[in-house]
Amino acid sequence: MKAVRTIAELREQIGEMKAASAKATIGLVPTMGYLHQGHASLIRAAKVKTDIVVVSIFVNPIQFGPGEDFETYPRDEARDLAAAEAAGADLVSLPSVDTMYPKPTKTKIAVSEVTSGLCGASRPGHFDGVTTVVGKLFHIVQPDYAFFGMKDAQQVAVIEQMVYDLNFNVTIVPCPIIREEDGLALSSRNVYLSPEERTQALVLSRSLRETKEAVKTGRIRTAGEAKELLTQIIGESPLAVIDYVEIANFPELSPLAAETAILEQEESVLMALAVKFGKTRLIDNCLIQPKGE
Repeated sequence: MKAVRTIAELREQIGEMKAASAKATIGLVPTMGYLHQGHASLIRAAKVKTDIVVVSIFVNPIQFGPGEDFETYPRDEARDLAAAEAAGADLVSLPSVDTMYPKPTKTKIAVSEVTSGLCGASRPGHFDGVTTVVGKLFHIVQPDYAFFGMKDAQQVAVIEQMVYDLNFNVTIVPCPIIREEDGLALSSRNVYLSPEERTQALVLSRSLRETKEAVKTGRIRTAGEAKELLTQIIGESPLAVIDYVEIANFPELSPLAAETAILEQEESVLMALAVKFGKTRLIDNCLIQPKGE
């Protein structure tokens, strides 16, 4: 595995690797570092599907809003490099902020509609930062495939919309949420949680699991009932402060009307949550597949 820090080095290394085989495919795994088994699963998926696996590690300042955790976001380069190599990465990009943004960027990619709700409503400008940096990475790396975790389902939907609208020559590969044995979705921000917050955060996966089961068994039918049950279960955790609980179609992410029968939809339905425990904001979600699937 090789590690590079400049855009020129990254392009040079990719060129050398592709020169060895004109038919070699490139898989890109964009991350903000502090790699965990969720990231490792993306790298392994890329290793299976592509010939050259490129992992980017970059804490992107333009997707953080005022008062968010850019400065304190967990970073550990040595740990990340070891984890990337163990998972099968061929090339790791470690650019600095000055490398990615030598001057304040005057050009941004903004995706509308699918960014208006969920985290887009809670974090104005966040997805403009995400799409801009991912667009830059697509331009620099020229991957055939890019791998994203479904823990941030909205991000997947936004990136897919950007790729479709702007004709990027890349296929987006959504990958399953990876969880701890007790159900907590893996996140770099989990390190912020106190022991008590970590215990109470299990209410997120439990609320999704129990509500999905209630829908599947017919105990509840509508989006409004699902939202009510999710909110009720999360409310059993004294430390939980709900940012949003939403039921939407996927990937369009239009909220479902309260009276909408979930299992009668022709497309996937997303149950999505954002909840704070202390200063730590966690997201989680699950999909309910279309009728007949």
